Amino acid sequence: MADRTLIIARAESVLAKISSACIIVASCALVVLIVTFGWLVFGRYVLNVTPTWVEQLALVLIGYIAFLGAAAGVYDDSHLGVTMFRDAAGERIRTVIMVIVDIVLAIFGVVMFLAGLELVKFGWDTNLPMLNVPESVRTFSMVCCGGLMTLFVTARIIIRISKFSQPANAELEEGR
Repeated sequence: MADRTLIIARAESVLAKISSACIIVASCALVVLIVTFGWLVFGRYVLNVTPTWVEQLALVLIGYIAFLGAAAGVYDDSHLGVTMFRDAAGERIRTVIMVIVDIVLAIFGVVMFLAGLELVKFGWDTNLPMLNVPESVRTFSMVCCGGLMTLFVTARIIIRISKFSQPANAELEEGR
C-alpha cells in the first residue's frame, strides 16, 4: 500500500512538471507573439516596411499557446465543465461521474492526437508562406495537446480508481 502511494506521488510529480513545461512553453510563445507584433507595428509605422512574416508566425504561436494551455488546463482540472449534478451526488457516485468524464476526455484526446497526426502527415510537404517551414509545424501543437490530454487524463483515471479502492482495502485490513 505504501509502495502504491509512493508511485502515485512520483507520477503526480512528473505530470505536474510536464504541465508546468506546457505553461512555460505557452508563456514563452506569448512573449514572442507580443514582441513580433511590436516589431510589426514598428516596421509598419516607423520604418514604413511591413514585415509580412509576422502574421504567419502569429498563427503558429497562437496554436501552441491555445493547445498547450488546454492540455495544462486538463491536468489542473480547470477545463470547462458543469459540476452541479456531480457536486450534489454522494462521494462514490461523484467519483464514478468524474471517472466517466475523464474517460470521455481521454477519448477526445486520442481522437485529437490521431487527427492531428493525419494533419501533420498531410502538411509535411507544404511550406508555410513567409516562414519557409513545413505546414506541419502549425498542426503539431494539436498532436501535442491530444497526446498530453490523453496522458494527463489516463493518469488521473488510474489515480482516482486507486484512491477510490484504497479506503475499502484499509477497512478490510483494520477488520482483521
